[in-house]
Amino acid sequence: MNGKAIIALEDGTVFHGSSFGASGERAGEVVFNTSMTGYQEILTDPSYKGQIVTMTYTLIGNYGVNEADCESWQPWVEGFVVKEYSKIRSNWRSEESLSDFLNKYNIIGIERVDTRALTRHIRERGAMKAVISTIDLDPKSLVRKAKKSAGLIGRDLVREVTYGEVREWSRKGKYRVAAIDCGIKYNILRLLESHGCKVTVFPAGATAEEIKAIKPDGLFLSNGPGDPEAVSYVYNTVEKLVNDGVPTFGICLGHQMLGLALGGKTYKLKFGHRGANHPVKNLKKNTVEITVQNHGFCVDIESLDERDVEVTHINLNDGTLEGMRHKKLPVFSVQYHPEASPGPHDSVYLFKDFTDLMEKHRAKKN
Repeated sequence: MNGKAIIALEDGTVFHGSSFGASGERAGEVVFNTSMTGYQEILTDPSYKGQIVTMTYTLIGNYGVNEADCESWQPWVEGFVVKEYSKIRSNWRSEESLSDFLNKYNIIGIERVDTRALTRHIRERGAMKAVISTIDLDPKSLVRKAKKSAGLIGRDLVREVTYGEVREWSRKGKYRVAAIDCGIKYNILRLLESHGCKVTVFPAGATAEEIKAIKPDGLFLSNGPGDPEAVSYVYNTVEKLVNDGVPTFGICLGHQMLGLALGGKTYKLKFGHRGANHPVKNLKKNTVEITVQNHGFCVDIESLDERDVEVTHINLNDGTLEGMRHKKLPVFSVQYHPEASPGPHDSVYLFKDFTDLMEKHRAKKN
């Protein structure tokens, strides 16, 4: 343990605690996640770039960390806030402690924080800018720093998490899929591969011409961090590809990219949806799925032309858009995470829906 730590919010609210992981100071938007497990997958999800994550479950770190459960090549959070950090790790798959893992990647953890009070505060006031520090313990100084820090609105964080080169994830498969990497999670790639997809991953800045050059059977739009409207180079590329009739599947930020490409608008949610236990209604099947969520922005249902776009899923907590499909083009997307990492497997069927869409498109061409 490294001693005292403070997290200060831009509205003047301050929480004191004890540090674990790295020492230092970082700024970010403070948010909360309601998952009971899966902290390693959360830490390594690139969609959390720019955010200080608060876990609502009380005990974190008790099963350690292992390389196999990482969702990318490094953790991306700006800071990690928990009620109690477990010094004891007990799991046969554990390779190192959570504190050592955070320290290795220079990420600050703070424990002994009243995470219930912090979560309630965010729910009432909304997600806001914050600073977490082990070196400056002056609350007034940290509040000033939080106010001056960069927020998420209008900020392109995709450029900071996308892999800089074209890479082949899998070389065997029935369907050639081009995936645009805005911060793609490994388990999405694993599931595409397991459903017979030969996946070429393109950096977020790839052009429509570069993607069309491999003659893909389908296009996948990945998750990622930040304000979707700030990533115009991606949704402009997506617009060109979907209008060419390429079968397309989007998840999370990819769903937002598709919404913008189809002429819709996005807006920032008050405190976002983050966790592994969010209920979503499938309007086509009249069923409820328990889903994994991680997003602070949303596509505005009213901004989409109902003559072209059909709403397929809605969030049962607040009625926001969770899924859509185009009525004329072979295109669909969901706001939540069907790859279940961490979380339930209710929505894995969407990957088969994607391969079925590519199969139908092939049959039409032939």
